[in-house]
Amino acid sequence: MEIISVIFIIIGILFNLFGCIGLVRLPDVYNRLQSATKCVTLGTCSILLGVLFYFGFIDIGVKALIAIPILFFAATVAAHALAKGAYKFGVPLGEKSVKDDYKEEVQ
Repeated sequence: MEIISVIFIIIGILFNLFGCIGLVRLPDVYNRLQSATKCVTLGTCSILLGVLFYFGFIDIGVKALIAIPILFFAATVAAHALAKGAYKFGVPLGEKSVKDDYKEEVQ
């Protein structure tokens, strides 16, 4: 169980690292928001899953298990709301963006 726990924690740390790199390197707010959301949902949830495997179903493991779906749904809904708000406020897409999915929905 400890090996599985360490594997999930390492995967979570790598997702968080790549998400942070994406925040620095990606061109516009929408891509950065996508990178940050992936960082939270996949990285942090993997770390919490590793904590669950390490400690089992005692207090800290149950709290990690409860936090996973809350974090997953809250982060995705918040990211969608932030992206839609940024679009309505007029934040432009990046120069290399090819598709504008919100254009039909907002107008």
